[in-house]
Amino acid sequence: MDWYRYRFRCVWRLAAPPEAVYAVLERAEEYPSWWPQVREVVPVDDATGTARFRSVLPYDLVVTARSLRRDPDAHVLEVGLGGDLEGWARWTLTPEGTGTRALYEQEVEVRARLLRALAVPGRPFFRVNHALMMRGGRRGLAARLRAV
Repeated sequence: MDWYRYRFRCVWRLAAPPEAVYAVLERAEEYPSWWPQVREVVPVDDATGTARFRSVLPYDLVVTARSLRRDPDAHVLEVGLGGDLEGWARWTLTPEGTGTRALYEQEVEVRARLLRALAVPGRPFFRVNHALMMRGGRRGLAARLRAV
């Protein structure tokens, strides 16, 4: 087992059409206004930005995200990640009744020195930390969509 690699898969069911969900998700610079664990997003150019995350654990992750796919017709957003996490993350949105099924997938390797040093004993905590971050994001996005 590679203790530094993680695969995450999460499904959110949202009471808004895919177009509305996509419109919010494609504006990454606004994530801190609705996703509590996304502390900062700083655009670098039209396709790249840096982001700082912190969930329950007292440690900030900083990544550079580069757009790999931005497809409003297929409702897919994908980024390549570098920095403390290296890999990719993707949103795939599909209609579900009158709402949206939002599939989040991420495959990363931890590059941050401290997290690599704590890879074995910390792994269960890192997974719970990620789950709590995703729960906060789902709640924040649902509230944002209701407000729009």
